[in-house]
Amino acid sequence: MPSIELPDRLLSLYTAELKERNGSYVIEIPSRELQQGDLQHEETYKIALLPAVTAKNEPDQIQDNPKPPIQKGDVRVVEIVTIGQQGDGIAKVERGYVVIVPETEVGDKVAVEITNVTENFALGEVTSGRSNREQ
Repeated sequence: MPSIELPDRLLSLYTAELKERNGSYVIEIPSRELQQGDLQHEETYKIALLPAVTAKNEPDQIQDNPKPPIQKGDVRVVEIVTIGQQGDGIAKVERGYVVIVPETEVGDKVAVEITNVTENFALGEVTSGRSNREQ
């Protein structure tokens, strides 16, 4: 199978079964996808359907819990898109993966070094960049 290029704006990625229900076909979206905040109830989204991969060791296999797209020590340029409950800036990278960046504001474009990586989010420290507060 050829490799699949995923856009940076991908909001969700998971495996689901196509089911028949009342004369239509339905793909159920797990509630965790809405709880993570990228998807909103009653909104419209574009979707892409990819064939399931059956080989256990197939490198292109899409998993329910893919590995984080970044690693500790990586340096990324990100744009802060929102502010979290603790007041830290939040950026998103591939597959909508969250990077929390303290002392930033919405619209800041900064280079960050990833200091901690978990399954659901990473923490980053600003190494350089432009802050809206400085303008």
